[in-house]
Amino acid sequence: MLINHPPVLAEVTAVFADYERALVNNDVQALIHFFWQSPLAVRYGAAENLYGWEQIVAFRKQRTPPPPRTLFNTVITTYGHDYANTSTEFRRDNGTGRQSQSWIRTEQGWKIAAAHVSLMPD
Repeated sequence: MLINHPPVLAEVTAVFADYERALVNNDVQALIHFFWQSPLAVRYGAAENLYGWEQIVAFRKQRTPPPPRTLFNTVITTYGHDYANTSTEFRRDNGTGRQSQSWIRTEQGWKIAAAHVSLMPD
């Protein structure tokens, strides 16, 4: 298996940056389309558990814009040509958190199949 094959790593790094840009700009339509359109998609947030693309869409449409954040300790690892994990920590004025995502290559491009966001205790 190829780990961090340069062309695949470049693709995932770019889509991860696009996701982050959409998140900090609260581009709801873009955020919705980063997730795998499947009932198997999962997003565990700081205060919610979402199962399936439809629940993720409903959450994004009603969520207030997140506060600005700065990423650090970001690790992107690709496995083969069609799967990747991204992990990062972030700082906001109200504290520190972490985010992990499992990305899969679909016919529509790279999509998040599973995500987890949690806040660190002070």
